[in-house]
Amino acid sequence: MEGVLAEALLSQSRDPRALLGALCRGEASAERVETLRFLLQRLEDKEARSGGGGGALPEAAREVAAEYLVPLLRNLRGRPAGSPDPGLPPRHRRRVLRAAGAALRSCARLARGPQLATALAEEALRDLLAGWRAPGTEAAVEVLAAVGPCLRPRDDGPLLERVAGAAVSLALGGGGDGDEAGPAEDTAALVAGRLLPVLVQCGGAALRAVWGGLVAPGTSPGPGHVEAKLLVLSALAEKLLPEPGGDRAPGTREPGPDARRCWRFWRTVQAGLGHADALTRKRARYLLQRAVEVSAELGANCTCGPQEGNGPSLFWWSEKKKDELLKFWENYILIMETLEGNQIHVIKPVLPKLNNLFEYAVSEEHAYWLFHPSWHMCIYKRMFDSENKILTKEGVIHFLELYETKILPFSPEFSEFVIGPLMDALSESSLYSRSSGQPIGSCSPLGLKLQKFLVAYISLLPEEKKSSFLLKFIRKMTSRHWCAVPILFLSKALANVPRYKALGIDGLLALRDVIHCTMITHQILLRGAAQCYLLQTAMNLLDVEKVSLSDVSTFLMSLRQEESLGRGTSLWTELCDWLHVNESYFKPSPLCSSIGLQKTSLNAYVKNLVQEYVKSSAWETGENCFMPDWFEAKLVSLMVLLAVDVEGMKTQYSGKQRTENVLRIFLDPLLDVLMKFGTNAYMPLLKTDRCLQLLLKLLHTCRLKGSCAQEDEVFTVLQNFVMSTTESISEFILRRLTTNELNRVSDLDRCHLYLMVLTELINLHLKVGWKRGNPIWRVISLLKNASIQHLQEIDSGQEPTLGSQIQRVVSMAALAMVCEAIDQKPELQLDSLHAGPMESFLSSLQLNQTLQKPHAEEQSSYAHRSECSSVSEESSSSQGWGKIVAQYIHDQWVCLSFLLKKYHTLIPTTGSEILEPFLPAVQMPARTLQSALEALTVLSSDQVLPVFHCMKVLVPKLLTSSESLCIESFDMAWKIISSLSNTQLIFWPNLKAFVQFVFDNKVLSIAAKIKGQAYFKIKEIMYKIIEMSAVKTGVFNTLISYCCQSWILSTSNVSQGSLSSAKNYSELILEACTFGTVFRRDQRLIQDVQTFIENLGHDCAANTVTENTKREDHYVRICAIKFLCLLDGSNMSHKLFMEDLAIKLLDKDELVSKSKRRYYVNSLQHRVKNRIWQALLVLFPRLDQNFLNGIIDRIFQAGFINNQASIKYFIEWIIILILHKFPQFLPKFWDCFSYGEENLKTSICTFLAVLSHLDIITQNIPEKKLTLKQALVVVLQWCFSHNFSVRLYALVALKKLWTMCKELHVEEFDALTPVIESSLHQVESMHGAGNAKKNWQHIQEHFFFATFHPLKDYCLETIFYILPRLSGLIEDEWITIDKFIRFTDVPLDAGFQWYLSQTQLSKLKPGDWSQQDIGANLVEADNRAEWTDVQKKIIPWNSRVPELDLELLFQDRAARLGKSISRLIVVASLIDKPTNLGGLCRTCEVFGASVLVVGSLQCISDKQFQYLSVSAEQWLPLVEVKPPQLTAYLQQKKTEGYTIIGVEQTARSLDLTQYCFPEKSLLLLGNEREGIPANLIQQLDVCVEIPQQGIIRSLNVHVSGALLIWEYTRQQLLSHGDTKP
Repeated sequence: MEGVLAEALLSQSRDPRALLGALCRGEASAERVETLRFLLQRLEDKEARSGGGGGALPEAAREVAAEYLVPLLRNLRGRPAGSPDPGLPPRHRRRVLRAAGAALRSCARLARGPQLATALAEEALRDLLAGWRAPGTEAAVEVLAAVGPCLRPRDDGPLLERVAGAAVSLALGGGGDGDEAGPAEDTAALVAGRLLPVLVQCGGAALRAVWGGLVAPGTSPGPGHVEAKLLVLSALAEKLLPEPGGDRAPGTREPGPDARRCWRFWRTVQAGLGHADALTRKRARYLLQRAVEVSAELGANCTCGPQEGNGPSLFWWSEKKKDELLKFWENYILIMETLEGNQIHVIKPVLPKLNNLFEYAVSEEHAYWLFHPSWHMCIYKRMFDSENKILTKEGVIHFLELYETKILPFSPEFSEFVIGPLMDALSESSLYSRSSGQPIGSCSPLGLKLQKFLVAYISLLPEEKKSSFLLKFIRKMTSRHWCAVPILFLSKALANVPRYKALGIDGLLALRDVIHCTMITHQILLRGAAQCYLLQTAMNLLDVEKVSLSDVSTFLMSLRQEESLGRGTSLWTELCDWLHVNESYFKPSPLCSSIGLQKTSLNAYVKNLVQEYVKSSAWETGENCFMPDWFEAKLVSLMVLLAVDVEGMKTQYSGKQRTENVLRIFLDPLLDVLMKFGTNAYMPLLKTDRCLQLLLKLLHTCRLKGSCAQEDEVFTVLQNFVMSTTESISEFILRRLTTNELNRVSDLDRCHLYLMVLTELINLHLKVGWKRGNPIWRVISLLKNASIQHLQEIDSGQEPTLGSQIQRVVSMAALAMVCEAIDQKPELQLDSLHAGPMESFLSSLQLNQTLQKPHAEEQSSYAHRSECSSVSEESSSSQGWGKIVAQYIHDQWVCLSFLLKKYHTLIPTTGSEILEPFLPAVQMPARTLQSALEALTVLSSDQVLPVFHCMKVLVPKLLTSSESLCIESFDMAWKIISSLSNTQLIFWPNLKAFVQFVFDNKVLSIAAKIKGQAYFKIKEIMYKIIEMSAVKTGVFNTLISYCCQSWILSTSNVSQGSLSSAKNYSELILEACTFGTVFRRDQRLIQDVQTFIENLGHDCAANTVTENTKREDHYVRICAIKFLCLLDGSNMSHKLFMEDLAIKLLDKDELVSKSKRRYYVNSLQHRVKNRIWQALLVLFPRLDQNFLNGIIDRIFQAGFINNQASIKYFIEWIIILILHKFPQFLPKFWDCFSYGEENLKTSICTFLAVLSHLDIITQNIPEKKLTLKQALVVVLQWCFSHNFSVRLYALVALKKLWTMCKELHVEEFDALTPVIESSLHQVESMHGAGNAKKNWQHIQEHFFFATFHPLKDYCLETIFYILPRLSGLIEDEWITIDKFIRFTDVPLDAGFQWYLSQTQLSKLKPGDWSQQDIGANLVEADNRAEWTDVQKKIIPWNSRVPELDLELLFQDRAARLGKSISRLIVVASLIDKPTNLGGLCRTCEVFGASVLVVGSLQCISDKQFQYLSVSAEQWLPLVEVKPPQLTAYLQQKKTEGYTIIGVEQTARSLDLTQYCFPEKSLLLLGNEREGIPANLIQQLDVCVEIPQQGIIRSLNVHVSGALLIWEYTRQQLLSHGDTKP
């Protein structure tokens, strides 16, 4: 139409100059500039046909360019590319720019000379060089793209090179970051899509300049630069790769670059294959595919240029191996394209082809790589980086399995990949989850594969590479904060590497850093296990000749002995053995070198270590220094004990005398100093501190962990040594604590040290036997008296001094230590129960008394006199005075706790106070409890334990008389506990103390008796604790364990009524029986791994040294069930308690059943109901007939509910047991079958299953015939049910009943014999192998009918482990019998054999009965041939030359049909399938598209096309544009003002619901498999994607096209004011 318009204008005006001038006047709209472009192009064509000549046309063209187009472009360059334009809308601005550019090209050609084109190019180049931020960049690109073809390659070569260089620089600058990334990317895409393709057509100079810019060496490109470079490379792929057939006509084309021979090109492609952006990956695949196709078509050998390192080229081609190469690259590209789907069911069938790649890539004969291994790493990296964690796990496992079946040659790239992307992927905890069907406590499959891989890989590494690889591997483990699970399995894998001298001091330091990384996790057991494995790694891989014993000892100090390296563990023994074997090979340590020892032995090192430690330095002479750090004491004690145990290994029979000699050699310096403590008053203070620290650490470290802790010669000898120094040490400590020598804040740490040593000495003497003449006895007595005396001294009216106040704190701490020692060791009772001076003093003590802060001037005088103390230390005494006072108050309550426990019988229970109490704190409990509440407001949370202990004694005495005060104490204490829920170290002791005083049995009894507010407050706190358990595992365990233990203790002391208090709190047992949360995946993973570590037993030292806290949720139910097992049904209080609990359990079951929450398998509802019926089964033997008579109807009613399988089995089981024990309930059972069929259709199977065990039910019935007859009558009517499942259950029951009749020789049923025999014969002889026969076989093999025995299988193991396992319950609900045995807080009942199953049921597997059909199908699926039928994505690149004049063809069809409703062009040239093309044709015609572009017009003759199009091709203009012609076609349409729109998901795609279609829109649809090829994506003006809500990532191309065509039509109708479609 535009051509016809131009012809009409030219025919009306004889002077083109005047016509052009007229068009150049007026507003510069898009329509005016496009009309000018049409006219100039028609004049250009006319001039070309006439052969040129003189005239005014050249001059007119120059005038149009100079006076109109150039000023227009200058006006349009007033903004940077990509920024908003306040004037012209961006879409119209782009149309004007493109039309003006095309008009300039025509002006340059009409001007008949190079001057205009050169001048325009020079000016545009200046704008281009200013960068993308400068205004006019977009206009400059359009101008250069327009006039570039008019420049002369030879004469204008330098200009072309400059333009090419600037363009490449601008295009590669598109990898910007932050807020500027968008505009920069827009400019880069514009340059790559518009300008560079034009420039490379201009000749060799420009092409060489572009190529040189692309491959220029520089810094390592980041992701953004890779993205920009691939954008350019894919746009210029046809020019950068050799053209097939180009050598056949020499001289016709200047040879260009060959990107295949440049290693930087291939590194860029590889980086693109693993890029985060999907479009960048697509461009990289396109370049790879294109290079392979070109290589195959050329048929010539090709090798990529040299690169650093050895190994194969990144890319090579050999005509001799063409078939193998094509096969390799075809599979490679198929895998990479399939991975884009991110759906494991699509990807998994292709993974076997990855194994084939390795077969192609490695020459087994010569053991070297044929293809560069980095190509394989690109595939794995893509899998590792997938958003789908299942795919990531598949990729990691596939990689780790490589060395199980293959021996791959060494490659540096492979090692770098292991240390880089592989370890990054291994940091994801979820990868280590158990496989489905794997038992709890098994090792993670990925953890096992990682271990095997690391062992195999390191064994195959060249010797010279092993050390560096291992060091890098370990350092990588320190490069991030790892979660507990990954660091554990990485450490375990390292520990299993065979012994090899690989690591020196650097490796040891790296391992130490890894250990520090493990400390961030709160999972103590996993943390300890990781430390054990890291120590084993050090022992296996350390080159001892490169490290000294000093280095080793420092490394050992990074381990936490209380979590891993405990004496007596297997790890300790392994370490001793390692030291024994290697002790003569260690590098001399600095300590030994300084005294002239060239060769270090362990004994010599340790001996010198102790001597240097005990020796005092010159700077230690001051008396006011801070106490030294504990690090050195820990180190020396550890090495001493290791050396002693190593020495014990050297002789076959270790003896006490030898151990004593060795220890004396090491400890003589220490013992000599300790013996002088009592006599040498001038011994340096720091020396005494260090010696006492070492003494303590020796005693703590020496204690054995594990089963052999009772017999240890080393500890016995050490104990004797220490006891020999008791008098000297105790005299020294007594002097220091009682003679005002401790008078500074820093001395409080020393006070703590002295008291700890004194406590240890007391414990040692108690262990060997307490004697009256013992020196420690005298010291305790003197210390007690001196402390009381100091505290009783009344200060004068003067300001208190720092020294006097510190001495008060010291005296109170000493007194508290004495009280604790006496409280814990009754042997230390120094006085009778009559109140002595200490008791009287403590009882009269002013509670919560604070210490007045000393005057600042007095503090400064101390600081001035101090030689070692700094001003900051003394100032801290002022700032931290609150902590000192809090400690003082804490010690007061420790003393008071001792006093209350000793004299608890003197505490009055009534509200009246004694007029003259001789022990006020004891005999005035209300005042004391009020003081306790005040103390809770003062003390920090880590100091409230003694207050809780006092409350435990006081509250039972005051609950009746001062209930409100007791409730206040409950509230205050709970507030402290709830605020501590995240403080690990102090939470558990405080919670235990809180539970002990709130849920004390006396408190519970009194509260239940008076039924006041305290009763309800206790229950409120109980539910709060249960609620807290949902977020903090183990809280409920503390409560239920304490209550059950206290109730058991009470039952053993009192006969009747002993559980009366428990009955009032049966809700606690109810909640415990049904307790358990549904864990998140990460929580379940942690629990699984912890169970795995626990199952290792003593093989993992962490299990020995770490206390098993039994905080799993299972232990709550175990505790409750074991408590119920201990109850005696003959005891009335026990009986009432159990009956009340049974009713509450049934109530809860009904409540859960009525819940509106979704009831699905393994849901919380399902689990709670399962636990309810498990508890009822445990209670059943203790329930009598009278009680069951009241609840039997409710039990039968539960059978009518549609239950999950596991609950159904439990209900059936309990009904069988009831009917067996009490046959009197059979009439009620028969009534259950009399309900209408509508009510029974979902539940009748439950009662029929019960009937299948009638032989058990009738065991206690003398006359069985009537019962059998009733059963047969009931069953026979259900054998003819319409429901197939009901018929199956009825037939199973019928078969069992008829067997009973035959065994009993019952002749009364002869009339029923034909019917029964016929029914059974019919089902047994069912023909065929259909589902009916299979189901009949399966139900007979079902465990409940074939193996299960209701009486013999009645045990805890069946109830809590076997039945849940067989019924498909999730493994979280399986409780093994071992856990019942390990939980010792509640003892085993007398009938322990009742716990274990004695039948074959325990040997069954779930697969034996429940999944046979599924299993068969899976087997058939797995046995299929190799996955060969996979989706193959095709990129249509082959034909290239257009055969028709596209515009004329379009005009011809449009004119012939006379129909063009809209200006929408739909391009479907990339679509292959006739069905999709036919559907699109129909859609385009319906919605009035102007034209449909197809790849071949021959498609319209296809029957599938015609079937879908229903003759639409007769009414719609069709244009043929082959895929190779699309680039030129799209460029042409751009110049005509069309916006090119692609349907593609990219990082910057616009949502279809947000996009506004321009009237002139061209819709480009992609290929069914590949989508839009990468070389066409940069031709798009915009990418639009359809918002999705589901999982499948793409729609059918016809559906996608139809959605966009309709959206375009809808918007156009609305814009024209027409609401009709």
